Amino acid sequence: MEVTLKKNNPSGTSILVPSVQELAKQKLSSVPPRYVQPQQDHDLVISEADHALEIPVIDLQRLLSTEYGDSELAKLHHASKHWGFFQLVNHGVSTCLIEKVKLEMQDFFNLPMSEKKKYWQSPEHMEGFGQAFVQSEDQKLDWADIFYMLTLPNHMRVPHLFPQLPLPFRETMELYSQELKNLAIVIITQMAKALKIEEEEMRELFEDGIQMMRMNYYPPCPEPEKVIGFTPHSDAVGLTILLQANEVEGLQIRKDNGIWVPVKPLSNAFVINIGDILEIITNGVYQSIEHRSTVNNKKERLSIATFYSPKEDAMLGPSQSLITEQTPARFKSVGVMEYYEGFFAQKLTGKSYIDVMKIENHHD
Repeated sequence: MEVTLKKNNPSGTSILVPSVQELAKQKLSSVPPRYVQPQQDHDLVISEADHALEIPVIDLQRLLSTEYGDSELAKLHHASKHWGFFQLVNHGVSTCLIEKVKLEMQDFFNLPMSEKKKYWQSPEHMEGFGQAFVQSEDQKLDWADIFYMLTLPNHMRVPHLFPQLPLPFRETMELYSQELKNLAIVIITQMAKALKIEEEEMRELFEDGIQMMRMNYYPPCPEPEKVIGFTPHSDAVGLTILLQANEVEGLQIRKDNGIWVPVKPLSNAFVINIGDILEIITNGVYQSIEHRSTVNNKKERLSIATFYSPKEDAMLGPSQSLITEQTPARFKSVGVMEYYEGFFAQKLTGKSYIDVMKIENHHD
């Protein structure tokens, strides 16, 4: 399927599909066939008792302090290298703002369908309400509705989405967008420090970066073991900052031997993960990790993922400071927009797109 990036907009197109939230209101006793995904290994999830497999926790205030900075930086490096995921506490984003985001996002998903229609995807755009990466009419669908939009830089926003969000939600999201941009840059520059990459090189790449947000609504499902909330994938972006909007668990990450590890979000923490772009920039030292979302039969689950990537006119490739004779470049260099064009032109499966970026003669 051809992908067109309108007005230099890196978010492709997706075939329109029905609202799962509306479907779930019908109190179904079984799942419609198009949502049944038999290949999901729900049995390969670690047991509750295995506490050794909990994702690391990083404290941002410690990381930025003179007293504990070095030891926390070592923890950040270890988490990024061996897990690709961590929870961030004491992150400095106000609890009051976070609570507003959670409540107003819930209200937004609960708008009547007649209101939501204004924000629905169009055949030209993947942004808006709907599902992403639907490339064919017979493709299996996720048990979720999403609301997806490009938030920064301002000039790339789609006119009928962010600028038309209902108030006070629009003002809340404007604040949240700015706060999370600042947070992403702090985290990325700390990662550069841990990797001994020139901080200036990282700042230059990400300072005016592309930010996208994806709000996820997973309704209760009568047969949760037959569906998937979000297909296993790695994120194509630089860094993802996830806010869990209610207490329902669902996020799982694929650890060694293909075992799925459930993430138990701490209150007032963000779940952070490395995207494919950071794997490329770090020349494979940090790796993006496959993850998925499961659903349950009793409760809805809501979350909002904020994706941060380099600026639109940047070149993307392994950092010069990490390329030596012993560690040659493992990935090609391409422009950011060309990278996204390739990514959105394919179906979302696992880490397939990063394989396209690998240099042919490099064997792991």
